[in-house]
Amino acid sequence: MRKVRPTFEWQLRTRTLALGERTLVMGIVNVTPDSFSDGGEFLSREMASEHVLRLLREGADIIDIGGESTRPGQKQPVTAEMELERVLPVIETVLKEAPGAVISIDTYKSEVARAAVSAGAEIVNDVSGLRWNAAMASTIASLKCGVVLMHMRGRPEGWRNLPPLSDAVALVKKELGEIAESAMTAGIARESIMLDPGFGFGKNYDENYPLLAQFDELHELGFPLLSGTSRKSFIGKTISGDGKRVSPDGRLHGSLATLTASILKGAHVVRVHDVKPAVEAARVADAILAATT
Repeated sequence: MRKVRPTFEWQLRTRTLALGERTLVMGIVNVTPDSFSDGGEFLSREMASEHVLRLLREGADIIDIGGESTRPGQKQPVTAEMELERVLPVIETVLKEAPGAVISIDTYKSEVARAAVSAGAEIVNDVSGLRWNAAMASTIASLKCGVVLMHMRGRPEGWRNLPPLSDAVALVKKELGEIAESAMTAGIARESIMLDPGFGFGKNYDENYPLLAQFDELHELGFPLLSGTSRKSFIGKTISGDGKRVSPDGRLHGSLATLTASILKGAHVVRVHDVKPAVEAARVADAILAATT
């Protein structure tokens, strides 16, 4: 019988991560003033570094550090220099305190990717799937680091005007496959690639749940998969019940439900804000998954 979650060896910059035997938890650290969930909380080097170390103690396998928000709506542009001023001190401080930490840099800018990997990051997490920066694919190929390639429809400032999809799963599968092929054509090793369907990124409320329910169909692409549903607005809309807005920090239980569903559909990595609850939920979901394969 085919396993629900295939196994992979994910090749990073200096090491390899085994994927599939258990779920890996990626902790989110936004060194930004305006991220949708925790903007401004960890803007200083000290606060961000302390937060990273706490997430590592709570069981995070990977730390994803970002210096620019991709929340919807208009916002001030962030230059590569601004982004690097935010993230590099955090990467350097964390790796002094925890030299074995696996750091991912959340960026779509090739300059930021190169500098962060030079500072010790192992993974580049590009929400644009290499589409927003012409030099990103060749940069990652030369760095020989791990890469997460995410699917996004349009740009955040235009999401509200996107037409609805008749089949979100088919579109995401098709375009993720194209993104992966383009990456390999540019010289990025297949063993270094992980794919992310991009929950909430240009998908409306009605499009996220089919994507979650049919997440396992993405295994047909032949790459490890990341699921990032933590605190997303579609969860808040579901749990509100009376139509009132549920703030991002009130979406923990709904986030854990989607995390569990992702794992049971074969996610290799889950990207989360709340690491300790996610680690515990993942252990239970992994036990269920082990009993079904």
